[in-house]
Amino acid sequence: MPHWLPPALIAAAVALAALLLLAALRGRQAEHLARLSATLEALAASQERLSARTEERLRIQERSLAERLDTAAQRTQETAGAIQQRLAVIDAAQASITALGGQVTSLAAILGNKQARGALGEVQLRDLITDRLPAQGFRWQHTLSNGTRCDCLVILPFPPGPIAVDAKFPLEAWSAWQDAPTQTARDLARRRFANDVRRHVSDIARKYLLPGETAEGALMFVPSEAVHATLHAELPELVAEAARRHVHIVGPSTLWAVLNTMRGLLRDARLQEEARRIRAEVEALAEETARLERRVAALRTHHAAMGQDMREIETSAEKIARRGEAIRALDIPDDTPMKAAE
Repeated sequence: MPHWLPPALIAAAVALAALLLLAALRGRQAEHLARLSATLEALAASQERLSARTEERLRIQERSLAERLDTAAQRTQETAGAIQQRLAVIDAAQASITALGGQVTSLAAILGNKQARGALGEVQLRDLITDRLPAQGFRWQHTLSNGTRCDCLVILPFPPGPIAVDAKFPLEAWSAWQDAPTQTARDLARRRFANDVRRHVSDIARKYLLPGETAEGALMFVPSEAVHATLHAELPELVAEAARRHVHIVGPSTLWAVLNTMRGLLRDARLQEEARRIRAEVEALAEETARLERRVAALRTHHAAMGQDMREIETSAEKIARRGEAIRALDIPDDTPMKAAE
């Protein structure tokens, strides 16, 4: 055996072992690489799924946020519109309050002037009466037989008869009574107010209650519910005294009720008048019917008599016709009349 063969065999064995070891190492490395690649692929798929989910959630959140922003913007616009409307209402209310303040000032000036206050009462009275009564049911500024002129005369049939309405009212004492600073001043103003009302009631009873011309009662119109309520609450004895003198104190609401009653009386009176006219027409129709029956009976009698006369005339005509036929049937020579004449 050559001397170089054993080392060569050893070297070949070592090389073969090295090759075998290198092949084994490469196989394991390839297996590890395959596993690592699969793991990386799984991680990449998971990353993609996670990214897709993240993007989907982001889109959902963006849509939700956009919807919330739109809703908030719409609510903000609605709130702004409501605020503008309320501001407009507030402006209108402020303008109304300003106008009302001017009207209150004008009303205070009117109430402070006696003539203007009387005109205001007449205007309110006119509105109430023209609203509830027909045009032929009242007269304005009517002059009575004693020369006095009432604000309004409601034309009602007897009973009760025409009712006079007065629209003037002593308001100065009432204003002093309400504005009195102390109890003593209030008592003095209260007595003055009662005396003024009593005097006005006496004037109405003396001027407007005329037997045979007006009704037994008259109306004193108070154009303020507050004054009317104060009279009945604080001075009931004065109201009773006025009623005993046939002067009835009425406010706007009570006058409205009284006018409704008067309207019913006028309607009943008109119905009674129409009923009387209908009754008169029916009686006249009955008389005409009776007259027609008498004339028909007379005509029937004349017709019967005329029928009898016609029958007698026909009988006479028949007799005359028969006699004519008989005469025509006679044989009489023509010269007979001449000889008879000689």
